[in-house]
Amino acid sequence: MKEKVRDYLFRIWYWYVNKVDRKAEILFMNYGYHSDKHDFNSAEYDDGNRFSIQLYDHLATAVDLKGLDVVEIGSGRGGGLFHVKRTHAPASACGIELDKRAVNFCNTHYKDEHLTFNRGDAQKLELENASSDVVLNVESSHRYQNMQAFLSEAHRILRPGGHLLLTDFRYKHEMEDLRKHLLNSGLQIVKEQQINREVITALTLDDSRKRNLVKRLVPGFLHKVALNFAGTVGSQTYNFFESGKYVYFSYVLKKV
Repeated sequence: MKEKVRDYLFRIWYWYVNKVDRKAEILFMNYGYHSDKHDFNSAEYDDGNRFSIQLYDHLATAVDLKGLDVVEIGSGRGGGLFHVKRTHAPASACGIELDKRAVNFCNTHYKDEHLTFNRGDAQKLELENASSDVVLNVESSHRYQNMQAFLSEAHRILRPGGHLLLTDFRYKHEMEDLRKHLLNSGLQIVKEQQINREVITALTLDDSRKRNLVKRLVPGFLHKVALNFAGTVGSQTYNFFESGKYVYFSYVLKKV
């Protein structure tokens, strides 16, 4: 029951952001990543999105994307895929997102002939078999009702030797089921990591920016809810990551 409530609340929150962010201030909707050992693109990106970008680079540097066809399932507001296209030089990049407002926003906001966004369901993709080299999935899968269906679709659209690059979070008690799904996906687990520490560091360093966004974009009576979704310091979300009740993970999987 808690998982269904969480899923419903996340859907409402994403819908709300797409509705109110008319100045394109929110291009990323992930909790971010930061490691002193791997401060990706820190000199290039000082526009407030550094930590969200670093989460994408944490995944994108696992495979050389140059010249490949990349699909992001759950592309949200498009900032991550735009960064990947601009920085990692894939031949093409396609974002698939369920929310129509987000898709329309992305197709209006980003201008690149090899970067496209389409509406679609992660559990029933309208993409051809073996049409992609890399599938990205960033902080999206916790909202899927059928994780096995998503993994089957990712396997179907990947070419032999292609990769699924996956990062997200789950309640600790959900992790065993997640790993079973991954082992039954037909994809080989190349690398797996728990990255709570890196996510907590990003949330801490990004705290004041997120609080300012909430103050400006969200009505006062919703501030507490918005601060929790943003993972601000002291919120339930932040505390769950810190205590390990939420496990934030990343996987590199390969179609062999």
